[in-house]
Amino acid sequence: MDLSTPKIMGILNATPDSFFDGGKYQQVDEAVIRIETMLKDGVDIVDIGAFSTRPGAEIIDEKEELKRLSSLLPEITKRFPGLPISIDTFRSEIAKATVDMGAHIINDVSGGNLDDQMFKTVGQLKVPYILMHMQGNPQTMQNKPTYKHVVAEILEDLGKKTYDLVSHGVNDVIVDPGFGFGKTVEHNYQILKQLSDFRMIEMPILVGFSRKSMINKVLGTTPETALNGTTVLNSLALERGADILRVHDVKEAKQVVTLHQQLHSS
Repeated sequence: MDLSTPKIMGILNATPDSFFDGGKYQQVDEAVIRIETMLKDGVDIVDIGAFSTRPGAEIIDEKEELKRLSSLLPEITKRFPGLPISIDTFRSEIAKATVDMGAHIINDVSGGNLDDQMFKTVGQLKVPYILMHMQGNPQTMQNKPTYKHVVAEILEDLGKKTYDLVSHGVNDVIVDPGFGFGKTVEHNYQILKQLSDFRMIEMPILVGFSRKSMINKVLGTTPETALNGTTVLNSLALERGADILRVHDVKEAKQVVTLHQQLHSS
């Protein structure tokens, strides 16, 4: 994938309880219609998740997560050949099973912290891996997250893990600072302010702000009314070197990329 132009990752939640669109895309027909719309709007990658990682979300077992994905993924890969599919999971067995079903990328919100076999497994699978930073776990991450130097600590964590991944044979690593995952509002904006510092890891950068509380707590919006705030932050992230925008709203994010490219080609 050529990242000289920033890419759009569209979110498809196969969960009943995700913070914005939970319950909408659990059936194959609904998911297919959603993907068709995203393709029309210019999506580059579709990220499918079956385990909600919103703060305090219900913990489901591996069997249930795989059941949700198995009901969608084979049909999606059949209907959309050539579309890069990412799987949002922190479980190595889910990673293996879904790649066997045709997925192409593993997006791990825990950065390997919740499954010590993940790096080895992805190395064996030979697929790209999205390495995200999270302090704690989805149930505890927003219970007073604390850092002495938030950007420096995240950079150190991602840098060490990138080296570890390469040593396990992972050839394509994408780093994600993990906005909203074990960070206060202040932490999130400090990370965005210094996003260009993550270039020193020398891997593509993914960001995910879409409709999150770091917008709503500042503007007094809700997830349903946070599209404008999301667009603003996506614009700022591109100016600071983001390569991939992970979003619910593909059309609007694509417009951000198009205008950003026009600005820098003039």
